[in-house]
Amino acid sequence: MIKKLSFLGLMVAGLALASCQETLNEESLNAIDARSKIVHTRSGASATSLLVKFSSEPSETQIQMLAEAGVKSFEKVFPSVPGKEELEKRFGLDRWYSVTIEEGRDIEAVALELASDKRISTVEYDIYMEPACDRVSYPYEGQEAATRASMSELGFNDPLLIDQWNYYNLGDKSVATSAYEGGDINVKDTWNTLTAGDPSIIVAVVDEGVAYSHPDLAPNMWVNEAERSGAAGKDDDGNGYVDDIYGYNFVDGTAEINFDGTDYDTGHGTHCAGVISAVNNNGIGVSGVAGGSGKNDGTKIMTCQIFSGNGGGLQTMISKAIKYAADNGASIISCSFGQPGSGFQGDASYTKKNAAEVDAIRYFEATKNNDIVDGGIVIFATGNEAAPYASYPGALNDIVSVSAFGPDYLPTHYTNYGPGCNVVAPGGEAYLPPWTSYKGMILSTLPLKIEPSGYGYMQGTSMACPHVSGIAALGLAYAKKLGKKYTLQEFKNMLISSANDFDSRLNGSKSYYNKIKPDLNLGKFMKKMGTGSIDTWIFMMKIEGVPCLIAETGRNQWIDVSDYFGTSSVNLTYLSVEVSDEDKAALGLAEDPYMQYGRLYIHPTKMGAGKIKVRAVGGGEIVGGADNVGGMEMTQEISIISRSFKSSNGGWL
Repeated sequence: MIKKLSFLGLMVAGLALASCQETLNEESLNAIDARSKIVHTRSGASATSLLVKFSSEPSETQIQMLAEAGVKSFEKVFPSVPGKEELEKRFGLDRWYSVTIEEGRDIEAVALELASDKRISTVEYDIYMEPACDRVSYPYEGQEAATRASMSELGFNDPLLIDQWNYYNLGDKSVATSAYEGGDINVKDTWNTLTAGDPSIIVAVVDEGVAYSHPDLAPNMWVNEAERSGAAGKDDDGNGYVDDIYGYNFVDGTAEINFDGTDYDTGHGTHCAGVISAVNNNGIGVSGVAGGSGKNDGTKIMTCQIFSGNGGGLQTMISKAIKYAADNGASIISCSFGQPGSGFQGDASYTKKNAAEVDAIRYFEATKNNDIVDGGIVIFATGNEAAPYASYPGALNDIVSVSAFGPDYLPTHYTNYGPGCNVVAPGGEAYLPPWTSYKGMILSTLPLKIEPSGYGYMQGTSMACPHVSGIAALGLAYAKKLGKKYTLQEFKNMLISSANDFDSRLNGSKSYYNKIKPDLNLGKFMKKMGTGSIDTWIFMMKIEGVPCLIAETGRNQWIDVSDYFGTSSVNLTYLSVEVSDEDKAALGLAEDPYMQYGRLYIHPTKMGAGKIKVRAVGGGEIVGGADNVGGMEMTQEISIISRSFKSSNGGWL
């Protein structure tokens, strides 16, 4: 609750505390290092508010004393949630206050006076963050029906899935002359055979408001049932927020989510949400990475609005949103924003100067909202400044930070790279020749008042980030299906190591249509794109505990299986090789695979992923039994990925 300091209250407080004033002034005068408690400057910050952290939870009297410093009102940054008090105290969330400055008071003088009080450990200017995207969208442009038919193998009937090269890149030259077959997130066969999502998994989109009524999002929106069925104007579930049915608008301090194009809203949050979990197989629009299979089994989206048109993005709003996500069941937060050009040179510096936000992130990471991973997964965009390092907070070493590639399977002109960049995903890129459309960008959902069709293109690491958020959601769904459990670090390790070789592509330079952009030197990205390009199938196989083998599409080849049968695999006797009709179709096998001299013969004709079961004998040429002496039968399920490219080192991490 906001504590208003009325004129009468100030008079009473002043009389009651007159005897303490001398002590307070003495403390202020004797404060040796008050300025060291102040983080950031007023530049790029709110002109009317500060964040204050007390050394210990303050009493009412201590709060009243600060009225003399020019404070108009105090509000606890983080509402306390029943049952979470211990965790809140562990991360100091109970000691953070948002301070509103009296009109006419100089914010720097107020900050210094507050910092001079020994009971206050941190005074933080309430600075602004920026979305990792230019927030410009372009209307949807269709494809020819003949091309659309070639995508029917994807298994979903979403008509615009054909235009989502980011999921299944066929190297369509109408998208870009340099479009690269296989340059995508390799999600098709995960959808078809393993999982397409799970409604118990919640991803919070910390961004602009999400259009919760969009027909391609509504069934996959998280709903706070206690508030929907409760009394209007009442905090029915006791989480500190009133009427928060789909999430909360932290910009305006209301449950009314803005997304309809008023106040210059751009649809950025709705676009990111569609990448994560637009409803799959519902006969309309686009597909989402974890949007389900059309059986009400999609991952749920919670909207945590921190931007509204040209407003929002304050540290206070972001910090509140992250804790809200933790307290209301989110397992993942997808954060397409950051501090561009912040100049931070290490985690310690950022943590000190953005303490409220970092405390909230640590709280989220420590919150267990499922039975699969013992904490929350934080995913950020790296930023769009073409800088040789990730922007913070994504650059923090325990956060998954995502850079961007285009339909040419090359770094985009805008993406950040280098230290702090963990993995790369599709972010889209316009201006690639022949540039007759915006199809090289990412197609997803948009609010209907911004784009009447409900769909359009955007580009940025903002778009790369939700791809990884969706893949993480699929990983949780598949792990749940298999009954697997992990520590948070184990899960993140599997996620960012489920990547394809990217460096083998980084030779020479790439050019843009009509020199709209300068040629991009690809060599500067070498060894600076994290672990490589995220691969959904590899991640699912890591969850299964099955290593993946790579085959090159369009040729017959022999593949070493020693990862499955040991280094003496060449000496084993192989009994059979089995592959299901579904997996045979997924890989486009031109003929049945077989084993010879410890290697698997295979001839895939199309990009895909599948499993092949191989039976062998360990300890002899036949399986032992009642009437003979022989070896033990071994059966291994081998995971095969067929792609159009394969680097000299195998190409897959």
